[in-house]
Parts: sequence; structure tokens; C-alpha cells
Amino acid sequence: MKVFRHIGIFLAATLLLSSCGLSKVKDIAVTNVGIAYIVPTSARSVDAKLLLGINNPACRLAVQEVSGVLRYNDKPVAHFSTGPLELQPKTEDTYELPCTVVLDDGISILEVLMIAAKNSLDGLKADVYIQGALKKNGVLRAPLSFRDLDISQFKK
Repeated sequence: MKVFRHIGIFLAATLLLSSCGLSKVKDIAVTNVGIAYIVPTSARSVDAKLLLGINNPACRLAVQEVSGVLRYNDKPVAHFSTGPLELQPKTEDTYELPCTVVLDDGISILEVLMIAAKNSLDGLKADVYIQGALKKNGVLRAPLSFRDLDISQFKK
């Protein structure tokens, strides 16, 4: 559960860091992260709904999809994708973000449990791809991608 919480923090921070570049965007903050539910969909995947408390003093932002790869010590562990999220302007609110995580081929659930048992996010990195739009004046943003994001920096 703690690993999913940190993944949620990471996804929220990634969404916020990839925004529209306006001066108030740097003031967007994740105020709370929780998990509404986790449902195993197979032996290798789960669906979850993350609860993200976000203070957005900036413009309206819409994210259509966030997808990517989680890696542990440079070995792919899982692929993830989220549903859409729209941040309302100048509000502090809690948003629900659906998320699917699928283990990579060649990774067993035992390996994931061993990583989680270490109770450390060191060595866990991600490549993230974001499709979204700035909802101010209808300006669309190009897809954004981030490589080698260190998830341990998002640990509270």
C-alpha cells in the first residue's frame, strides 16, 4: 500500500511539474494523497483510484493521460497509465485519478514484494509521458516526456 501511495505522490507531482509554464504554476501543490481503492484485475495488474488533494492557484489544466514505465535499478518493473484529470483554476480540491499498473514481462509478484519490503524508494525511477492541454485560450501543449525521474525525491 505504501508503494502505491508513493506512486500516487509521484504521479501527482509529475502532473503538476508538466503544466503550462505560467508564473503561478510553480505554486501548485499536492496537499494530500490517498488511495480510494485497489482492485487486482489479474495476477499481474491492479486498478486503483488515487485521491489527490491539489491546491491550484493557476489556470485550468486538463491532462488526458499519463503513462509510463517504473524501473528499479534500471530494470523495468511495471507499466502504468491514468485516466483524465482536469484541475480547476484557483481552487483547492480533492481529485480522483483512476490508475492501472501492470507488471512488466519477466517480473514476478515476489520481486515486487521484495522491493516493497525494503521500505525504501531508492533505485525506483520512472519514464513518464503526458498528454494534456492548457485550458486557457484553448492553447494545446505538446506531449511531455520525462526520463529517469527519481521517485524517492517525492517521499514525504
